[in-house]
Amino acid sequence: MLPWVAAMTTTELHDDYSHLTPDLVIAAVESLGFWSDARIFPLNSYENRVYQVGIEEAEPMIAKFYRPLRWSDAAILEEHAFSQQLADLELPAVAPWKNPGGQTLHRYGGYRFALYRRQGGQAPEQDDFDQLLWLGRLLGRFHQAAQTQLFQARPTLSVQRMVREPADIILQSEFLPTYLKDRYQDITARLEQRCQRAFDDVQPRFLRCHGDCHIGNILWHRDSGPWFVDFDDCMNAPAVQDLWMLLAGSRIEQRAQFSELLEGYEEFFDFNRRELQLIEPLRSMRMVYYAGWLARRWDDPAFPANFHWFNTPHYWQNHVNSLQEQLMLLDEEPFQLY
Repeated sequence: MLPWVAAMTTTELHDDYSHLTPDLVIAAVESLGFWSDARIFPLNSYENRVYQVGIEEAEPMIAKFYRPLRWSDAAILEEHAFSQQLADLELPAVAPWKNPGGQTLHRYGGYRFALYRRQGGQAPEQDDFDQLLWLGRLLGRFHQAAQTQLFQARPTLSVQRMVREPADIILQSEFLPTYLKDRYQDITARLEQRCQRAFDDVQPRFLRCHGDCHIGNILWHRDSGPWFVDFDDCMNAPAVQDLWMLLAGSRIEQRAQFSELLEGYEEFFDFNRRELQLIEPLRSMRMVYYAGWLARRWDDPAFPANFHWFNTPHYWQNHVNSLQEQLMLLDEEPFQLY
């Protein structure tokens, strides 16, 4: 690695991906001692850039280039340490590759990146109760390990971060049609109030969580079972944050799914059932946050190309209607088991 690259500080990083060419990706991987066969395949990722890079006479490696200036080095290293802690406990978390000096975060050409072994598999079936029981057991073990300390450099889930901040971004942008702004402002203010009230009532315990634990971030291998990938959004959060996104379908179906998850989970870690009251608030918060995320990233050319429906009146009308429905759900009886 060139000396000036190794010595770069965060302020010397590129502020976008415009310089991240296939040649640079291959050169970055080879700077760590690998010899690429020049085969490179972009994987489905928008927040970061992720590539499968062929390696001579070996399995391909996965190269993840972190979005410039999004996370501090300390926050990225906490992510790496968390997944490594889980892997060290023989839990199926895909942790980053370490160089001989034990480093997991690397720099090349103005970008920070990490390497991972390729993990095959498919998304789990949300209506397969055997798989849900297995996932519940693993998440119980994850949280048993995660409770020992909190993240210091990574975010903590909050209504402010998930509702107020993204809503303000949207209200100050040109995406939201003028005729919807007053309604959107009123709905998000009420959602913020209801969600905060739920958190105040429950007073959940926070621990280190995967943070984005949906089926797209779990790869089920026919021989070894589930593997958890992409800890990029790990955060301090209530335990239910790593459970609710695995639910799908009607409320009745979700109750059955959660019961199965919880049966496995509580073999290893106690679950505070008061956190069931947070499922609909968390769903509401994620909906607002997702729209704000798209608004924040719209200057990245990958976003208009892949989310072209976002900047349309039809999307915003449906989005506001969905938030209105969430407000109604928050007025009903909270999620509960049989």
